[in-house]
Amino acid sequence: MASLELKGVRKAFAGTPILDDVSLSLESREFIAFLGPSGSGKSTLLRIIAGLETADAGEVWLEGRRIDTLPSGKRDIAMVFQAYALYPHMSTRENMAFGLRNAKVPRDEIERRVADAAAVLEITPLLDRKPAEMSGGQRQRVAIGRALVKHPKLFLLDEPLSNLDAALRLRTRVELAQLKQKVEASVIMVTHDQAEAMTLADRIVVMNDRRIQQVGAPMEIYSRPGNVFVAQFVGSPAMTLLPVKLAEGATDATVYLGDGATVATRVARGGLPVAADLRLGLRPEAVRVGGGVATTKAKVELVERLGERTLIYARLADGTAITAEDDAYSRVAIGDEVGLAIDGSAAHLFGPDGTGYHRAAA
Repeated sequence: MASLELKGVRKAFAGTPILDDVSLSLESREFIAFLGPSGSGKSTLLRIIAGLETADAGEVWLEGRRIDTLPSGKRDIAMVFQAYALYPHMSTRENMAFGLRNAKVPRDEIERRVADAAAVLEITPLLDRKPAEMSGGQRQRVAIGRALVKHPKLFLLDEPLSNLDAALRLRTRVELAQLKQKVEASVIMVTHDQAEAMTLADRIVVMNDRRIQQVGAPMEIYSRPGNVFVAQFVGSPAMTLLPVKLAEGATDATVYLGDGATVATRVARGGLPVAADLRLGLRPEAVRVGGGVATTKAKVELVERLGERTLIYARLADGTAITAEDDAYSRVAIGDEVGLAIDGSAAHLFGPDGTGYHRAAA
């Protein structure tokens, strides 16, 4: 039985559609990330699951029980908000115990749950501190602990790391990754940060334009994007998309770039749209500067040195932009004309409607 099921969820505000026929299944103890830009509907969907918003249509089921007809407090769900929302006059212990006291849980059971959650989150030394005496990362762990003590069937995390600085965000991300191994419940996290989604999630739900664009494991989303939006939203820098023409013959598609160069892909020709203009999708690692026999040439516009590798932003003779990769100690400079070796086996093709086509799965 699926832990959570969404069936045809729709939502509009003042006549403007926000969610359009969203359906999804979440397995037991699965960690799912809702990933998408601002306005894609991911936070609204989370709030509908939590009972903080009401769907205009559709159903929400949790472990075989329909919950969208229940008040939020009866859904067996715990939510951690972007803002920590801790009571400033209460200690960590009191903040974590507050909801349990309101639910009339026996005192000894409250003490046991608080102690257990504090041990899991490594905040036992902070139990007598108030929020003002703690760092942002510590306050975030207290907020997670307050949800953890409820022993919910589902955790909802609404951009839990967005208020932290870069160094603390990385550390807390590691802590969340460790925490998910210890928690019995399923977890849904809303984020616009693809590094968080790729690191933490068992599956990623990519959302845009009111709908789910693709659902898959992190590397499936990265290596086999379902459409142009997913291809360019997931991955940093974004995938290069080049207009191409399909060459005649061959089982796998060979395409012509705008400057006449050819790229032999591993995408089956038979599955492509007939007589249509296509776009060739290339991750930076599939385009090497000076590696092997050059497929084409480009003029360098920007060199980005990242330590372990160098990214080269360049422009082909027909004016189209392309991103390539070079070694860490690349000597390429702005204004240089460089040869680019394109690995056609790692290339993707996209049809006129944006649908992605990829090499056969291994």
